[in-house]
Amino acid sequence: MKKFDIRKIRVRKVTVDELDDRMLLINLYMTQALTFIIGLIWILFQRQSIITLFHFPKELAVVWFGLGLAAVVLLVDLSISRFVPDEATDDGGVNDRIFRERPIWHIIVLSFVVSVCEELLFRGALQHAFGPYWTSIIFAAIHVRYLKHWIPTGLVFSISYGLGWIYIQTGSLWAPILAHFAIDMIMGFIIRFRREPKGQL
Repeated sequence: MKKFDIRKIRVRKVTVDELDDRMLLINLYMTQALTFIIGLIWILFQRQSIITLFHFPKELAVVWFGLGLAAVVLLVDLSISRFVPDEATDDGGVNDRIFRERPIWHIIVLSFVVSVCEELLFRGALQHAFGPYWTSIIFAAIHVRYLKHWIPTGLVFSISYGLGWIYIQTGSLWAPILAHFAIDMIMGFIIRFRREPKGQL
């Protein structure tokens, strides 16, 4: 029987273009599952109550703060994409690959999964430990595909800080979850239904 040699394992960087659609989705869902598990463990070590974190308050402030932040972010993002060259906001084509050919129901599911998993970790666990500023730095660093350009990096940091701020204002994790969900879903729809500009002659 052949012995397994761990030294023969080779790790190499893979670009998004090298992944087929199935592997891209597996990678995305596994990353979110890992994010959720880390967040859950961290929260349990902090002795916070998961039930309390996910309790939906009766006040509508959660909805207004969540949708209000989402509207501001989308307006800023669309303004940037209108006036700033594409190369200054390039994410390596990741978002385009994720959303371009995805059915509407799957965009909604993806946006919900990402918003719940990431907000549990970043707002529920990390912000409790480090506050909104350092959490936003970590959030921006985790979104490594944007780090090549200062505009998307600054935007991701600002969005994270905004998510942290509405979490503080409402005291409910559902406010940043709703904002995150609305931003991802609407941007996903824009990518999905965007018409490509006609080539110049």
